[in-house]
Amino acid sequence: MASAALVTQPALAQDRSTAEELEELIPDSALDNPEDWAAQGTDGPQASESDDFAEIEADTPIDDIPGMDLAWPEDLEFEPLQDLEPDEDIEFVDLLPDNPRLAFDDAETFELSDSLVLAFPQKEPPFLESVDFVERFEALSTIEELDDDGEENPAQVAARAKADQELLETLLRVYGYYDGQVIRTLASPEPGEDDADTSPRVRFDVIPGDRYRYGAIDLGQLPTAPDADTLRAAFEIQPGDFLQSDTIVQERFDLDRKLGETGYPFAEIDEPELLIDHEREEGDLTMPVRPNGKYVFGEVVSNDPDFLSSRHLASLARFDPGDVYQRSLDLDLRRAVTATGLVSTVSVTPREVQAPQGDEPGVVAMDVELERAKVRTIAGAIGYGSEEGIRVQASWEHRNFFPPEGSLRVRGIVGTQEQLAGVTFRRNNLGGRDKVLTLDAYASTIDNAAYDANTVALTGTYERLSTLLFQKPLSWAVGAEILATDERNRIVDGMPRPRQTYFVGSIFGRATIDTSDSLLDPTRGYRLTGFLAPETSRTQGQQYYYLRNQADASYYQSIGDRYVVAARARLATIQGADLVGVAPSRRLYAGGGGSVRGYAYRSIGPKNEFDEPIGGRSLVEFSLEARIGTGFLDGAVSIVPFVDAGSVSTSATPDFGEIKIGAGIGVRYTTGFGPIRLDVGVPLNPGPDDSPVAVYVGLGQAF
Repeated sequence: MASAALVTQPALAQDRSTAEELEELIPDSALDNPEDWAAQGTDGPQASESDDFAEIEADTPIDDIPGMDLAWPEDLEFEPLQDLEPDEDIEFVDLLPDNPRLAFDDAETFELSDSLVLAFPQKEPPFLESVDFVERFEALSTIEELDDDGEENPAQVAARAKADQELLETLLRVYGYYDGQVIRTLASPEPGEDDADTSPRVRFDVIPGDRYRYGAIDLGQLPTAPDADTLRAAFEIQPGDFLQSDTIVQERFDLDRKLGETGYPFAEIDEPELLIDHEREEGDLTMPVRPNGKYVFGEVVSNDPDFLSSRHLASLARFDPGDVYQRSLDLDLRRAVTATGLVSTVSVTPREVQAPQGDEPGVVAMDVELERAKVRTIAGAIGYGSEEGIRVQASWEHRNFFPPEGSLRVRGIVGTQEQLAGVTFRRNNLGGRDKVLTLDAYASTIDNAAYDANTVALTGTYERLSTLLFQKPLSWAVGAEILATDERNRIVDGMPRPRQTYFVGSIFGRATIDTSDSLLDPTRGYRLTGFLAPETSRTQGQQYYYLRNQADASYYQSIGDRYVVAARARLATIQGADLVGVAPSRRLYAGGGGSVRGYAYRSIGPKNEFDEPIGGRSLVEFSLEARIGTGFLDGAVSIVPFVDAGSVSTSATPDFGEIKIGAGIGVRYTTGFGPIRLDVGVPLNPGPDDSPVAVYVGLGQAF
C-alpha cells in the first residue's frame, strides 16, 4: 500500500492576541515551537484534565447555556388529554378507489410449460377472459416454441421473454385493456447447482387494470341505406360495450356479408380506426361505410354464347330476374359454371344496367367471362381382383359434343369375367340445375359364379342429382329400360336348364331423402332410399309380370370428436313371378364390398348342388361399423371395425335361416375428395368355396 507524508508548516499568519478559550487550546508556546508542542501528545496536563470526569447526579441543575436568556420552566403540569367523541358528519375519502386489488400470493396461475408461467394477481375487477387469453398467448408464445425445441439456456429465454412481454401487452390491448401492466420475472439456475435438469423459468404477472369501452361509433353513410336498421343490427357493437379489437374485425365481416346478401353489390367499407381516450377510458370507432345503392338481379350474359349460351347459364343460376341481389348466389353461379368441367377459368361480375331511383332498387346484369377448357378426354384403368380376375377398361369422351353440355362417351371393358362395348349420351343441367338426361346403349357378356349372360340393352334416365357442390335433401330419378339377354341358367331344383333368352321391359323410379352432412364421409344424419320397378319379362313363349322393389336406410351418429357409429339396413323383394320367370342377371344376390364383406361378390344366396349361386327373390342385409379417428397423419387416418350380415331367399318373403355373417377391420385415409377405403373381412360362417379373407378397396365409405 502506498504511503503519504504529511508536511506541516508554521502558521505564520496566526494572531497571538486571540481569545482566551483558544489560548487555552493552543498556547503561544505552540506557535514558537510547534514540533515540540506536538510531540507532547496526549500525555500532557491538558489531556489528563480532559479525561478526568466526575460522576454527575441525576438531579444536578443544568448550567446556564451561554447566550440563552430565556428562563427554564419549573414545575410544569399538563392536563390529561380528553377522549374525542366520533363526529358522524365527517366523511373519509377512499384513496385511489379505482385501482385494482392485487393478490400476488393468491394469483390465478397457468403453468404452460417447464419454462413458462402466467399469473393473474388482479382480483377486483376480475379478469374474466383469462382462459381465452392464455390459449391465444400459448399459440403465439416464442418461449413455448423454444420449449418445444428443447434448447433452453438463460440467454435465449431472456431474449424471448422480452418478446413475449410485448406480446402480452399487445393482447391486453386487443381485449381492451389499455392501462395494463405485465411484470416479468426470470429465474435461472445458480452456478454449481447439483440439479442439472434445472432450466430457466419465466413468470409473467398480468395486471389488466380497467377494461375500456366503446364511445362514439361512426359508420359513415350506412344510415342513408334503405335497409339501414337491418344493416346496423348486423354490426353488433354498441356504445358502452366492452372494447375488443378483433371483435371489430369480425363485425366488419358480418356487416360486409349482410350488405352483400341484402342487395348492395357495390358496397364499400373502409378500414376501421379506433381513437383511445385514456381519461374517459373509452375508444371512439370510425369505420366509413358507403352502401352505393340497392340492386336486383337482371339477366345473365355469356361472353361465349356459341359454347355456353346466356340462356343456359341462366338455367344454372339459383335466382330469377327481379330477385334481390345476393352475393352468395353470385358465387354459386360461378361454382356451377366451373362444375360443368367445360371451362378453365370463369368470373361472374355484376354490372349496373339501371341505377336506383328513389326507393326503387337498381338492376345489375351478371356478366360471365369464361375460357374454354379441353373437352375431349381419354381415360383407362387396369385392375385385378381375386374374385373378378383381370379387368381393363377404356373410354373416350367429348363433354360438349352437343352444346350446351351434351356429352358423348364411348366405352369398352375387357376382362376375365366381363366384356362390354357401349355408347352414352348425357345432357347435364337439362331443365334445371343438376338435372341430367342419360341415354345408354351397350352390349355385354358376363360370366361369373352367379350367371352367364349375353345382353343388349337400351336405358334412359332423367334424374335430379345430389352433388358435392350442392347436397340435396331430396334427389330422384325416373327411367325406362329394354333389353334382350341370352342367359344360361344354373341347375335349379336338380334339373339342368339350357340357355334361355329373356326380353325385358321396365320402368323405374328412385327417391332419396338425405339429412347426412356429407355424401362421401357422413358423420351424422340419415338416408332413406326407395326404389320401385314394374317389370315384364317374356321367355320361352311365356309372359311374366313382377315388381322389383328395394328400400335402403342408413344412420350416422358422432360420439365426441373422434368416433362415428354407422348402421345400414337393406330390404329387397321381387314379387309376382316365379324364379324361373326372372332372368338370372336380374335376380337378387349378396356379398362383396358394398354388401356383406368377407364374402365374394354376389356369392351369398341359394345354391345348387354344385355350390353355384342361383339368385333369389328376397334379400336382407345389415351392417354396423365404428369409425375411430386415430390422430395419425394430422387425423387423416381412421380405423373401422365392422360386422355385416345378409341373407337371400328364393321366396318373395325374406328368410333368415341361411344368414351369412362377416366381420373385419378397415382403414380410411381422408383426402380432399373423400376417404380412401381399405377393408379386410373374414366370413364367420363360410361355405366350402368361400375364401378365408377378402380385401376391398374403394373411394368413400362403405355406406
